[in-house]
Amino acid sequence: MERKEILQRLAAGELSPDEADAMLAKSERKGAVYCKVSDKGAISVYGLGRFPTTLYVEQWERLLAFGDEILQFAREHDAELKKKTT
Repeated sequence: MERKEILQRLAAGELSPDEADAMLAKSERKGAVYCKVSDKGAISVYGLGRFPTTLYVEQWERLLAFGDEILQFAREHDAELKKKTT
């Protein structure tokens, strides 16, 4: 749903302000990578695939500290890796 339609539905009383806010936020993020705090207090990253990638902060810290090794591994195994086109 486009921003204009969401605002029209809000003005007509078909949506609550909270519903409209959530819908606007979702429509603005479409295609973008973004983070949210999960119900269990972890960090969920959306926009990478069909489902979010969710890890606790300590796990993100370990993964990000390992980032250079992941990139090096990807370079070394480039011929073996498949690339997803979107």
